[in-house]
Amino acid sequence: MNSYQTEFHTTTQTFFPSLEENLDYIKNALFHSGDFETRTITFNDKKHLIVFIASLVDKKKMDEFVIRPLHENKSGEIPEVINVTQVNYTTDLTKVVRGLIEGQCAIIGEGQDHAYLGNVFAIHFRNISEPTNEYVIRGSHEGFIESLQTNIYLLRKRIENPNLYLKYITLGKATNSKLALMYMKDLADPELVKTIEERLNYIDTDAIQTPGYIEEFIEDYPLSPFPQVLNTERPDRATANLMEGRIVLLMEGSPTAIILPVTFFSFYQSPDDYNSRWIVGTFLRAIRLFSFLIAIGLPAVYIALVSFNFEVIPIELVFSVKNSLEFIPFPPLLEAFIMQLTLELLKEASVRLPSPISQTIGIVGGLVIGTAVVQANLISNVMLIVVAITGIASFVVPSNEMTTTVRILGFPLMIMAALFGFVGIVFGLMILLIHMCKIEPFGHPYFAPFAPFHMNDLKDTIFRLPRWMMNTRPMDPKPQHYQQVWPSRGWKKDEK
Repeated sequence: MNSYQTEFHTTTQTFFPSLEENLDYIKNALFHSGDFETRTITFNDKKHLIVFIASLVDKKKMDEFVIRPLHENKSGEIPEVINVTQVNYTTDLTKVVRGLIEGQCAIIGEGQDHAYLGNVFAIHFRNISEPTNEYVIRGSHEGFIESLQTNIYLLRKRIENPNLYLKYITLGKATNSKLALMYMKDLADPELVKTIEERLNYIDTDAIQTPGYIEEFIEDYPLSPFPQVLNTERPDRATANLMEGRIVLLMEGSPTAIILPVTFFSFYQSPDDYNSRWIVGTFLRAIRLFSFLIAIGLPAVYIALVSFNFEVIPIELVFSVKNSLEFIPFPPLLEAFIMQLTLELLKEASVRLPSPISQTIGIVGGLVIGTAVVQANLISNVMLIVVAITGIASFVVPSNEMTTTVRILGFPLMIMAALFGFVGIVFGLMILLIHMCKIEPFGHPYFAPFAPFHMNDLKDTIFRLPRWMMNTRPMDPKPQHYQQVWPSRGWKKDEK
């Protein structure tokens, strides 16, 4: 089966002797598109054509910087007369067609074997605003938007350093999606950069529409439930990871940046940790990590308690639990499945509906249905509390990908608990732990700094020590320079 490929990606075409033939070729290549337009001018005493696609170009730029200067000057070198930021010379008509669909205008002279392409692309993007998925209490309220150039600007504004390297990559035969690969030349591991570039070059597909497409093509463990790259809409978070020697991938049309490589603990870090006092940051991070255990294990622990190990429950609670289960017709596993699936239904419904209606769904689902199923003795009130705490714990994670993962991981643990009690839970958790210790996305350990163990890196994982004590970068991305903070509190000696 042949893959999708237009002739303009594989062939070249020299210019024809007459303007009409060149114009016919371009029109045919664009299938006589309705928004294709031309202007005719006389320049250097020769007839010239200005061709462009009206829906892609900025008409104000066209009039002020291309057409008017050519009309007023009448002669000269075209690149010096027109006032656009970028002018390209080409002797290939297929490149003219590609330039037109990228939002450029082409200037072709009578009897000439070349054309000039000027960048007059129209920019229609929303303003920079705070990301709705990654709110912070303190810190920057800027977020990435759908413009690649704006997103690069947001990073360069934060890192005014010539070592911030940028490489453009185009993927997708039909979509020609533009990507920006960014990293610190003097920090990122050269082997990692080489690996990422090779994997990106291997991508051979018709369309790349979102960063999620790229993620699935380049990740090492597609069957693993754990996310292996970090998605963020925050420039400050991307900047912090660049300065640790990691790589950032941006894509035209997407407000999400991909950060790689990352560890399991990267998903539990938030910019707020560094904007508050270190004790507060450590406490909040510990709460988030504890929420991982609650989200995947609490329903399973409850099932094991009421099904196998009833004697473990304190005597003060035995009668309450027993009374709540007395008239329930379902086993605890089925109860938990029903409530967890209902929670997923409510979440999906809330996300897909407009904001005013989604709030109503939350009230109806959370209060009305919750109360009704308990009063009808379909679900025990203890199970309702367990599922509610589990849902809250899963939403504590500052990464949407990890939030979904921990909710899914809870289901096999519930089955293990229903079959083998606490033994099944321990066995399931051991499998998860072994899996996290074993995988090495992009050749870098996922469960660092615990596997392999690096005591020095603990200062920014479970804990968040004061900034002046975090004097080295994490070892997992293998940065070229480990030192990142030098003695900065020498003023204490001076003031004595």
